[in-house]
Amino acid sequence: MQIGFYFDQTRCTGCGACQVACKDWHDLPAGPENWIRVLYTEKGKFPDVFVSYVVAPCYQCLDPVCIPACPVDAISKRDGDGIVVVDGEVCLGNKECDVKCLKACPYNAPQFGPELGAKMRMCNFCLDRWSDNKLPICVEACPTRALDAGPLGELKAKYGDIQEAEGFAYSNRTKPAVIFKPKRLKTT
Repeated sequence: MQIGFYFDQTRCTGCGACQVACKDWHDLPAGPENWIRVLYTEKGKFPDVFVSYVVAPCYQCLDPVCIPACPVDAISKRDGDGIVVVDGEVCLGNKECDVKCLKACPYNAPQFGPELGAKMRMCNFCLDRWSDNKLPICVEACPTRALDAGPLGELKAKYGDIQEAEGFAYSNRTKPAVIFKPKRLKTT
C-alpha cells in the first residue's frame, strides 16, 4: 500500500491553517522550517486575475530522490505504507552534507532549521496520528476541506487520477503520491 494526499485546489483559500497546525503539532519553532507550505500563483491583469494555491508537504513519492541523495542513508521509505522517514540521529546536518536531499527534491520537502548544523526534518504524514488511525493534522485543520489523505488507491477511487494542478509540476522521476482537483484558468 502507498499512502498519499488529495488536494482540491478549487477550495483552498490560502489561509495557512494547515501550516500553523503542522508547526504547532510538531512543535516547530517560528522561522523558515515549514513541513507544509502554501504556494501562491497569480496570473492575469485586473480585472481578469487568476489566483490559486497549492499545498506542498512531502508528497511521499513512490521513488523519492532524497533517499539516494543522502550520503549517510538517514532517509528511508517504509515498506508497509510508503511513508518517507528521516533518522535525525544519523543525519549529518545542513553544514556537513550541504543539504543534498533538499537540492535533489523537486518539491523542496526536506527542511532545515536556520541554525548551523540543523538536522533535516520534513513532513512524515504525522506518523504518530497515522498509527492511531487519525489523519495528518493538516487535513483536520483545513477549514475548507481542501485536503484529504490515505491510501493512494482509495484516493484515486474517490477523487480520480489527476496529477496536475496550477503551480505544481508532476515529476515522472519521483512519482509524487498526490491527486488533485485543479483550479482551471478561465479563457475568454
